[in-house]
Amino acid sequence: MLNESTQRAYRVGIVGAGGIAQIHADVLTNRLSEADLVAICDISQETISRFGDKFNVPGRYLDLAEMLDNEELDIVIVCNWGIDHAQTTIQIAKSRKVKAILCEKPLAMNTTEAEEMVAVAAETDVLLVEAFKFRHHPMHLKAKEMVDNGAIGDVFSIRSTLITGRGSAGSAARTPESNWRFNKAKGGGSINDIGCYCLAQARFIYGTEPMRLFAHSHIGIEVDDRAAVLLVFPENRIAQFTVGFHSWPSQVVEINGTDGSLHMDKPWNNSDEATALTYQSPEVTTVMDFTPRLQYTDQLHHLCECLSTGQPHRIPPQDSINQQKVLDAITESMATGRVIDL
Repeated sequence: MLNESTQRAYRVGIVGAGGIAQIHADVLTNRLSEADLVAICDISQETISRFGDKFNVPGRYLDLAEMLDNEELDIVIVCNWGIDHAQTTIQIAKSRKVKAILCEKPLAMNTTEAEEMVAVAAETDVLLVEAFKFRHHPMHLKAKEMVDNGAIGDVFSIRSTLITGRGSAGSAARTPESNWRFNKAKGGGSINDIGCYCLAQARFIYGTEPMRLFAHSHIGIEVDDRAAVLLVFPENRIAQFTVGFHSWPSQVVEINGTDGSLHMDKPWNNSDEATALTYQSPEVTTVMDFTPRLQYTDQLHHLCECLSTGQPHRIPPQDSINQQKVLDAITESMATGRVIDL
């Protein structure tokens, strides 16, 4: 909720009018009272017009600087290609025209970029947040609470899978020209697009950083179409995940401890779907049901709450830098076939 001194909803602009931007726009238009979508910026006039008409956006821009100059914005959501996240975010922060930037994952293409983005945001007093929607869903928060409270004993293994099934190999929908996910120059690849979720979730549950990793990938036309990663955390704990674009769709998270386990149903879903967290121990099996909710709504609600109350965000900037360091190591391991020590 906004505090009593706040006279209006937070004014939001979006950069990049692709698929993920439409989900944010739906939240801002139909699901969230704390913020309003007032401006959109994209490199395509046709895309801007279509997007603006669909969501009734009054401010429509081909130039980011013009949008920042003309609009009284509180928040900008960065939804353009990953390769442009750093330049876009730094430009917004340096304008000193906004209170917060929500940048889609992955935050950057490498650690150097991530560190510069965080440094500029700190210098300009802008709240910079990486958009990991799952970090705000009650099921994930409950799992973390149970792990921290010792409900399943000492956690030693996390296993996750995220396979999206985006068309068959060789199809027209799976080319660098048709989809940024298969375009190296735009920051595509299964690790950047979906593997980052599995990595962030393992780091979140363990509350620490991996010490060593090995990653193997299958390369498509330009980028990794699928990948498997094994991470070693302190105290001989492990996490392993498999991600990919062209196989039977799968979503799994399993957290195993010395006294029990947790299983997440539909952990990464992008739509309004019910989910469940199953707790198993030698004595009992308990299924905790979570009603349908869009994780993007929870994500934007938390950001508005942080701006309104001054409370710390769940994903601090240093967390995003640490995440990028591991992503860089995964990329190195995929390229060299070597085990990487962090």
